[in-house]
Amino acid sequence: MILTAKFWRFFVSVFIFLFAFQALSAAPLGYFRVEQRNGIWWLIDPEGRPTLSIGVDQIAYEPDAIRGTGPIPYRLAVEKIFPDRNTWGLATLARLRLWGFNSIGAWSDSELWDRGVPYTIILDIAASAGAEWERGLPVDVFAPRFEKTAGRIAGEMSAPRASDHNLVGYFSDNELRWGSDWRGKESMLEMYLKLPAGAPGRGKAVEFVRERYGGDIGRLNEAWKTNAASFGDASPAAETEAYKADADRFLEKVASRYFEVCARAIRRADPNHLYLGARFAGRVPDAVVRAAHNIDVVSVNIYSLDPRPLVAHMAQLSGRPVLIGEFAFRAEDSGLPNTKGAGPKVGDQRARAKAYADFVNWLGSRPEVVGYHWFKWTDEPREGRFDGENSNYGLVDINDRPYQEFVEAVKSANAAAIEVHEKAAPKPPHMSLQLPALLSREVEGLAEAMP
Repeated sequence: MILTAKFWRFFVSVFIFLFAFQALSAAPLGYFRVEQRNGIWWLIDPEGRPTLSIGVDQIAYEPDAIRGTGPIPYRLAVEKIFPDRNTWGLATLARLRLWGFNSIGAWSDSELWDRGVPYTIILDIAASAGAEWERGLPVDVFAPRFEKTAGRIAGEMSAPRASDHNLVGYFSDNELRWGSDWRGKESMLEMYLKLPAGAPGRGKAVEFVRERYGGDIGRLNEAWKTNAASFGDASPAAETEAYKADADRFLEKVASRYFEVCARAIRRADPNHLYLGARFAGRVPDAVVRAAHNIDVVSVNIYSLDPRPLVAHMAQLSGRPVLIGEFAFRAEDSGLPNTKGAGPKVGDQRARAKAYADFVNWLGSRPEVVGYHWFKWTDEPREGRFDGENSNYGLVDINDRPYQEFVEAVKSANAAAIEVHEKAAPKPPHMSLQLPALLSREVEGLAEAMP
């Protein structure tokens, strides 16, 4: 179906009217915050009304290039559908609203931030100061470069948006390595002891070990079952209980420093918005969660069928509400390889739809939850993105066509999410971020005409 420029102009005008109507009918008075009411956590909107952040990651016109440097299949497709990038953005946000989403997730196009839709920003502080996600290299949080980078990024990205009422808050990073995971088995203490001579982090690690054993290298060797000649040469030869305890204590020091520096930089530049944590990659060591006392919300990426056990664990350790930064399910009937990437694989889009509905319903039953963000808007190239991922993550395929059966289930689950969540509260609050019914039907008719 070929849509005319006249149709798109009409579509865009309706979208602009829709959000202009919302802005005029409810001028914001404050900023997003989190609050516990009647024993249940909520994201509180600028009008003071409880809601959930229901978002999508990487809403992007140019998402994944083939192998990181090749063509961008999604862009090539949407260039043939929409007259320009701006129209694509407005149409995409309208479709997301119709499917029950109310927030823009991480890695989305910054042009979308000024469209009247609540949004989040990922700052990549550690990633800009030396950490490497793919190889799992940690940042040296004790190095001056880390604190300077945090201040610079917050000044550039947070300060200009400090008065934006549509901004929900900031993620400082994504899936940093905190110890043993799929990228390596070393603890943070071992990685810091292996930093180059003269690195501040290595100095802190050596100082930590020396103080733990009162300057007695013999005590360390006995505890760690090693034969180090000095504390500077210390390296565990076996996973003794003493070493594990030392590694856990040092990890908490590193994590405390990380969250302290990030929180200070963000709040100095922007005291109005939420610090949404660092998007943990599933279950990280408890020491890290305990150390994150400077955050407003614990963000965690959960690639499992049932999020409840991990959500409860994170909330109990931190005492903070929880936001799911990523979750996804991949269908084998999508035509994509699905050979690389996180998340459960299911047989088809019907099973994918059920997995989404179950996940959201189970999640909503937890009083600690303040939102969830789906990973992501469109599929990855079948040839693989920069790291080889080639999976069916999208609400739409690489040609911008929705997986209709899946999207219908997504729409229903999202529509029921707030009602599910409010059942834990004795007095259900009035909800926000809902489209006016008449305008919803009008835009829905337009959306149904889209390819």
